[in-house]
Amino acid sequence: MFKATVIIKRRPKILDPEGKAVEQGAKLLGFNNVKQTRIGKYIEFFVDTKDKSLAEKEVKEYSEKLLSNPIIEDFEFSLEEVK
Repeated sequence: MFKATVIIKRRPKILDPEGKAVEQGAKLLGFNNVKQTRIGKYIEFFVDTKDKSLAEKEVKEYSEKLLSNPIIEDFEFSLEEVK
């Protein structure tokens, strides 16, 4: 079994309104040096197989087809074998 960690981020050229809102809130709280805030998603799940290449394939497809929007987001993932 593998623990998958997926991080999804908006592509750099895509506007991130949530990041802008957080950054404006930071300024209201006195964090004047905070710049270019971007918000992403962090997702964890388990893949029940002993075959690492199969787990990688499944995580990639799951991320492409369901977890991310391929038009505006990029993703990266890692796998950790658990016993």
